[in-house]
Amino acid sequence: MSENIDRLIAQIRLLEGELEAEFAIRRAKLRYTLQGTRVVFEEEILRAHRELRVGLAKYIFNANLLTIITAPVIYAMIIPFVILDITITIYQWICFPVYGIEKVKRSDYFDRYHLAYLNILEAINCAYCSYGNGLMAYASEIAGRTEQYWCPIKHARKAITAHQHYIGFADFGDGEAFRKKYGHPDPGIKDQKTV
Repeated sequence: MSENIDRLIAQIRLLEGELEAEFAIRRAKLRYTLQGTRVVFEEEILRAHRELRVGLAKYIFNANLLTIITAPVIYAMIIPFVILDITITIYQWICFPVYGIEKVKRSDYFDRYHLAYLNILEAINCAYCSYGNGLMAYASEIAGRTEQYWCPIKHARKAITAHQHYIGFADFGDGEAFRKKYGHPDPGIKDQKTV
């Protein structure tokens, strides 16, 4: 990559570090800590959260009618979500060891639970959204690692959302850089050279 791109990547990483530091300050203000993958609130904050909880009957009574009508459509998505979850997990279990790709740790993508200010329905909705969005991020990371292995070439147009591996891909149309960086079209074949 060019010096300018390397400099911009370094600036992005620096800004990401600053952003994470700001998140840590925000966590401290909200008075919770992360103990491994578990979130722990101070007891005083837990009491305040419980007082903010809206009763289930009030929550349902105040819901928009169209929200209630469309809820079954939203919840029906659990079927394709679970199928995707199972198949993408089996895919990486089978293929990643063959290609020497590090497996994606599934548990890193699901964390939104144990919020005392949510009633039971809000907690179910929150867990459902966490699962759906976490699953998409998990699947995207598996797809990103696969793409990095098999076809690490940037898109011709700007990628709407790019995974973390994308930045190191060869530029679209730069076949020479692609061959120099990655060699054979099957990255698993290291000894052969293409003509």
